[in-house]
Amino acid sequence: KESSAASDVYKRQQEIAVVGAGTMGAGITADLLFHGYKNIWLIDISLSQLERARKDIEHALRFYPLIAPNLAKVDANEALQQVSFTTQLNKIHRCDAVIENITEKVTVKQDLYQKMDEICKPDTCFIANTSCISITAIAAFTSRMDQVIGIHFMNPAALKSTVELIAGVHTNQDTIQKAERFLSELGKSFVSVGDFPGFVSNRISHLFMNEAAFAVQDRLAEPAQIDKIFRECFGHKLGPLETADLIGLDVVADSLDILFESYHDSKYRCCPLLRKMVSAGMLGKKSGKGFYCY
Repeated sequence: KESSAASDVYKRQQEIAVVGAGTMGAGITADLLFHGYKNIWLIDISLSQLERARKDIEHALRFYPLIAPNLAKVDANEALQQVSFTTQLNKIHRCDAVIENITEKVTVKQDLYQKMDEICKPDTCFIANTSCISITAIAAFTSRMDQVIGIHFMNPAALKSTVELIAGVHTNQDTIQKAERFLSELGKSFVSVGDFPGFVSNRISHLFMNEAAFAVQDRLAEPAQIDKIFRECFGHKLGPLETADLIGLDVVADSLDILFESYHDSKYRCCPLLRKMVSAGMLGKKSGKGFYCY
């Protein structure tokens, strides 16, 4: 009981910002609400994206406990009052931690981290929820390289119990301990992995998704057939093309580009069909159409 009480005090005292209100930003915000966090800023440059995120968070709060009984049942309307939705980045100036979830483009991240470094108080911890970019590279955009750490949340964040934890070259022990406590508060376990682009999960998973796209492009099989092989032959919950649609085909393509540029290995070349679909606005579940229609 004492531990639970201390945990509640910790959550009430923490002010956390989630920057980027896309699929992962909305999912992480819902996860924070499920676990009792009270002072949350959700920030995005797009008002329409913030409104979409609000709806996604409300949906998660109402329906995820039906899928995962271990999640606390919360009143969606009441919980949403704990989140401030805004386009103003300067609102993060008092935050104890910032979780970044923006697009996988190095130049865009550099601009954001430099701004956050100027805005935030000196002891604010920066958590990069990047899928492919090196944490050391991200930390170099700031004057607080020792206070930057990577937590690669899986999608959907509130339903996944394990994450990748990545310390950069300069990440100090205090930051690592803060991240470990934060994950404990969210009821998550973690696997500590090395700081190379793509880490473990995406260096492998993006090969599956990319090669599956090549299989469609080469007319070896239809998307549903490819995914059926992975679900029914290998026991995966989702096939690679279903996973790509869930993540967002634009995010997958950007991540493949980063992996290709980082390793100069042709195995990470982005499938032309995948790039064509992104150019056509067929981004997967978030746009209503990708390899499947939603």
